[in-house]
Amino acid sequence: MDQLASVMLLRHCSPRTHEAYAHWIKKFILFHNKRHPRELGEEEIRSFLSYLAEQQHVSASTQNQALNSLLFLYKHVLNKPLGRITEVVRARRPKHLPVVLTREEAIRIIGAMNGTLKLMASILYGSGLRIQECARLRIKDVDFQSLSIVVRDGKGEKDRITMLPQSLIPYVQQQIESVKQLHKRDVSEGFGEVSLPYALERKYPNAPIELGWQYLFPASIRSSVPESQKIRRHHLDESVLQRAVKEAVRRTHMLKQATPHSFRHSFATHLLESGYDIRTVQQLLGHKDVRTTMIYTHVLNKRGLAVRSPLDEQMRVQEVGYRGWGEGSKSIHAA
Repeated sequence: MDQLASVMLLRHCSPRTHEAYAHWIKKFILFHNKRHPRELGEEEIRSFLSYLAEQQHVSASTQNQALNSLLFLYKHVLNKPLGRITEVVRARRPKHLPVVLTREEAIRIIGAMNGTLKLMASILYGSGLRIQECARLRIKDVDFQSLSIVVRDGKGEKDRITMLPQSLIPYVQQQIESVKQLHKRDVSEGFGEVSLPYALERKYPNAPIELGWQYLFPASIRSSVPESQKIRRHHLDESVLQRAVKEAVRRTHMLKQATPHSFRHSFATHLLESGYDIRTVQQLLGHKDVRTTMIYTHVLNKRGLAVRSPLDEQMRVQEVGYRGWGEGSKSIHAA
């Protein structure tokens, strides 16, 4: 496991990827009675993946994550090439459409929130960010002149530029001022440093204490960094925003199972509804493949490909509307 940690650090894998891969490698070793992976091969991997699908009933994405973990282990850690792994019982991949809010629903949920969390939800919807990308924003990533937000080291270690809603400018500026005051207090108390990606801290020794590198949405308390044990202020934990959105959905009596990620889905869908090119939306979302973005064409508000329901067509022709609908409903319920 120490070898795995070293290789993943060398390849700039995220802590979450490291955690997930380590989890599945341990599961794999325990499944085969703690035998060393060097003694195992394609057949043992096949039986483990089939066990996950048949006995554990995991989702297709979970099974794929387990497979990717083992492929990484054998290729990059053990340097033991694997042959083709066939005849695996595959977990079924359900075809779910993303939960998309209407414009009114999105504003209603945001309106039920307060303070910093309300601003974060507004950025998710207004800029199409993932929740982790929003939490990791730094002050220098916001450009008021070009009305843009730079998303650094996003999914797949990719940078991209997305829009900064003009209506949020005063609120973002107010948030920056709050961070500035908080940072000034931290510095006066002998702290004020923030973690930097990769080796930037060695290259720019003064950068951790500079205002521009501070998180736009800092945590309420300082905490120690596991690697160095230094006391620093991290960004706001994503679970705080997740709980706030869940509570806002409850307060607005929303029937949809909306989450913070629903704002990103809604951002893409509403842009396509407004006539923006799908390639533009792809770039704003940071999708590697346009086919990922294409899913939003299936959830546009013009449901049913703009086909009129036969019931609506008949009522329009007869000019009946919905008059007398209540009378007929009695017989329907009786039946």
